[in-house]
Amino acid sequence: MKRRFTQDDAEAMYLIQSDPEVNKFLPWFPVRSAEEAAEFLNINYLRKYDDAWGYYYAVCFKEDNIPVGYVNVSSDESHDLGYGLRKEFWHMGIMTEACKALAGYLKNTEMKYITATHDINNPASGEVMKKIGMTYKYSYEEMWQPKNYLVTFRMYQLNFDGNENRTYSKYWDKSDVHFI
Repeated sequence: MKRRFTQDDAEAMYLIQSDPEVNKFLPWFPVRSAEEAAEFLNINYLRKYDDAWGYYYAVCFKEDNIPVGYVNVSSDESHDLGYGLRKEFWHMGIMTEACKALAGYLKNTEMKYITATHDINNPASGEVMKKIGMTYKYSYEEMWQPKNYLVTFRMYQLNFDGNENRTYSKYWDKSDVHFI
């Protein structure tokens, strides 16, 4: 079952986004207050529901329907899969299950592929990508903003249309990225 976030989920978002460990490998800093969490929720989820497409969902337990994480696929050309989960629920297969469910749904849409990247220092995230059937395509280094440090990313892709020769890259012509 897909569940969108609502404004009532600000407290749950605070519990997810305020943890420095949860956000260590994400491109933003942890939120410091309930107000920042509500703003994060509004910008990164609630406003996105007005887009023509894109998939942004809460990950909840059926028993209480309270978000403990999120899974999304961006509406831009990369169709980037993103996910996060409160640390007390790590290593339980929850994110793999949520990502598999979303990928299964997307196979029946017009979307031809999804991509995902992970920092090489976060191999657990790469394991989720592998478990949902994504294939490693390449690695690259990038100065990550706003945290301002060099990251080596591994890029994975899952093609839904059977075209295994397709490899997405927004970086082919960029000089600020170093492929390794």
